Amino acid sequence: MSVYTLNLRVFWLLVTCFLCILLLLHYFILRGSEEQADGCSDQGTGYVLLMKYVLAFALCYFFIRYCSSQPGVTKRGLHSAAGKPVGPKRELLEEHFERHVRLSPHVLGHSKAHVAKLVSELVRVGRADVLPESSLAFRGDFVQIGSSYEEHKVGSPDCFDILVPLKLPRGLKLEPCSHGNKPGGVPLVTLETPRKEEWPRRHKTFTDAYLRSKGPLGVYRLSPDSVLRWFYCASQRCLSAVRYPFEQRCLLSLSLSEGQRVQLHLTPRSDYVCCHISMGVRLIPALPLGDSAFLVASPGAQRSEDFWTVYLPKQEQKLLGGLKSKLPASSCHLKCLQLLKEVRDLGGQTLDRRAGAEWKEVLSSYVLKTAWLRLLLSTPSEAWEDRQLMNRMEDLLRFLRDKLQTRSLHHLLLGDEKGLLSESVCLPKVVKEMAPSNLWAEFSADALDLVSARLSYTWTHLPRLIRLGRPQRTSLGRGVHCKHIDAE
Repeated sequence: MSVYTLNLRVFWLLVTCFLCILLLLHYFILRGSEEQADGCSDQGTGYVLLMKYVLAFALCYFFIRYCSSQPGVTKRGLHSAAGKPVGPKRELLEEHFERHVRLSPHVLGHSKAHVAKLVSELVRVGRADVLPESSLAFRGDFVQIGSSYEEHKVGSPDCFDILVPLKLPRGLKLEPCSHGNKPGGVPLVTLETPRKEEWPRRHKTFTDAYLRSKGPLGVYRLSPDSVLRWFYCASQRCLSAVRYPFEQRCLLSLSLSEGQRVQLHLTPRSDYVCCHISMGVRLIPALPLGDSAFLVASPGAQRSEDFWTVYLPKQEQKLLGGLKSKLPASSCHLKCLQLLKEVRDLGGQTLDRRAGAEWKEVLSSYVLKTAWLRLLLSTPSEAWEDRQLMNRMEDLLRFLRDKLQTRSLHHLLLGDEKGLLSESVCLPKVVKEMAPSNLWAEFSADALDLVSARLSYTWTHLPRLIRLGRPQRTSLGRGVHCKHIDAE
């Protein structure tokens, strides 16, 4: 939708012409009336009067032009001396951050505490189940992952990711083997039994349910689809066992979505449960790989493929903890990542479904987090003080545009990149031996160019996008009424 903008130059030119016409009409009418009154005209007095009118009008005109030019200073503040746009003002970003981006620690804390209590009970029941020796089982713990637990969540505190480690049957040995899906893409892993292993033959029931034969040498692979179906059924049984103590506070349900995701839904009954926020908890079954690394089902693989992908949440959390201890107390690093996600969301709100989906895939939350971490690791700590917010935002956007133009953004932890990570980050051997992974390997050059151009456009016109976007909201998790917030 096009918006009409007043052209001040044309406006004041028309006003000037209109006033000139009125002035001349007034002069001639006054002159005619004087001639009719005494039958003679005083030429000198008339010209002096006309000059007085012109002088008064010129003074008023220049005064109005001077006053009207003052608001233009704000507009020119968005552009550099060369006429190139540099982005919004900090005051605008700060106001938008407080009203629409920043989450209430109170509401987020309530949500996380309730989710942790429910999941811990569910996992405890799953571990206590007496299962056959040749079956999968819950290990008994869980790992809280994602932006909600790393303090850079935006939107609403209504979605959580929980990694649930599983335990393989005793005696079953599976060896991780790396398989590249695309050159430079995210490496995929298969879990294979050693050649001519006797365990699958002795446990025919487990083999038929979870393993697939690959090749003539008696090698079996663990099927992610079979593991996910078992995990969904096991979670249903555990949820039935723990449902009663929680039903007074919320309604619980479990679903298996088309994207092969096990989703736990919580619908609150009272304001004590997360301040009337309905939540979804994504339960992710994971197999331990060693050194706090895990394997999860690859989301991009076909159902007939037995591919897993590496998950390194504890390494990322440890890396973030080490960086936080080195940054100033008034650091803006988390605010920068949250605002970067908001720029992404505002930039995609006017796109159609296909273009919007591609925009969010190229600029996924993990991609933005990877770019942010790389800039954090390569920038001095003192550069992240709060007064440097705008400089760091422009650095982040410039870094992303440069990477989009080179069509390459490597995974931070896969490939054992030298000189960037500290020695305290431990990785399994199979991860260190993987080739560097390009997070944009599956996208075409044209798609990345379009995203780069739109990213620049979004940052340039961010004030306008902020005015057009989200007019119905006043806060995210900040205006939610809760009787417990007054006691704090």
